[in-house]
Amino acid sequence: MDNKKLKPFLMWCTIINGSLLAMGFAMCIMGPDLWYGMHSKLFHIPVENIAVTNYLFLGFYKIFWLIFNAVPYVALLKARNK
Repeated sequence: MDNKKLKPFLMWCTIINGSLLAMGFAMCIMGPDLWYGMHSKLFHIPVENIAVTNYLFLGFYKIFWLIFNAVPYVALLKARNK
């Protein structure tokens, strides 16, 4: 795959996954009672464990988003300008 095809692909991956990450954080901040109620009924997990699980999930998602989407896209932009 050449740089001309890779740049738009990484750009859209970064945008889509970044907005999913932002929506996940917004759901945890704005509606924790709804979030906790839904997950505790589905999985029968205490509220304390759900909070830790959501925190870990969003943290790992952010790390993977940075490693596999944002950093390669920025590196491609920087390499293209030189």
